[in-house]
Amino acid sequence: MLLKKQGYPEESEIVLCTVTSVRYNSVFANLNEYNHSGMIHISEVSPGRIRNINDYVKEGKVIICKVLRIDKERGYIDLSLRRVNEGQRRAKVNEIKKEQKAEKIIEFAAKKLKKDIKDVYREVSDKILKKYDLIYPCFEDVAEKKVTLEEIDISKELSKELKEIIDQKIKPVEVSIKGNIKLVSYAPDGVEIIKETLKKGMNKNIKILYVGGGRYNIKVKASDYKTAEKMLKDSTEAIINYAEKNHAEASFEREEK
Repeated sequence: MLLKKQGYPEESEIVLCTVTSVRYNSVFANLNEYNHSGMIHISEVSPGRIRNINDYVKEGKVIICKVLRIDKERGYIDLSLRRVNEGQRRAKVNEIKKEQKAEKIIEFAAKKLKKDIKDVYREVSDKILKKYDLIYPCFEDVAEKKVTLEEIDISKELSKELKEIIDQKIKPVEVSIKGNIKLVSYAPDGVEIIKETLKKGMNKNIKILYVGGGRYNIKVKASDYKTAEKMLKDSTEAIINYAEKNHAEASFEREEK
């Protein structure tokens, strides 16, 4: 990885490390995202008694650790391997994979512009890391049109190349939730009333399909669950309110995820 963060990690931060030395009662490792190294005491390698430390770690092995203590004056960082749970490990692996994807995007842009990848990475990271902890989250925001690279002060030429590749490689996150609306009208023009009622709850992100017996399936798509929930609430309330004012009966039932 090209990513190098400035300064020291935070205590309790989950970090990616590479083992550089294995001793009788301790392990030394480089922190891949920082220009620092740390030590893992044998008691922090694994729970329980360890007969042979080499059964757990080997020189050159990439491991995920938790930062326990930092002594900036002496330059010491104490790490733990055993205190990283499976959820934290998966999250870190996923984060690293995404950041490697961001670096690949920068590499493609550098090749197109016939520039050195390290120079291009430095230009991009210097700007982005002032506002983001990592590069990939910024690229996600670009893909979702929440921000432009030019707003972050990346040159117009480089922004154009990166944007094209980001659009190809990163698809905006999309979630969906569903529910069922029941509509009944006994008015002479009941069919028209129901059609108009359903229109009140529709837009480009909301689909409503007839499933039979006066029941309609409503499906909402959005970039996150909070937004989707609000859209579903607004849509169903609009439908129910219009129905009640126009001689129709309406009810809503949420479909579990």
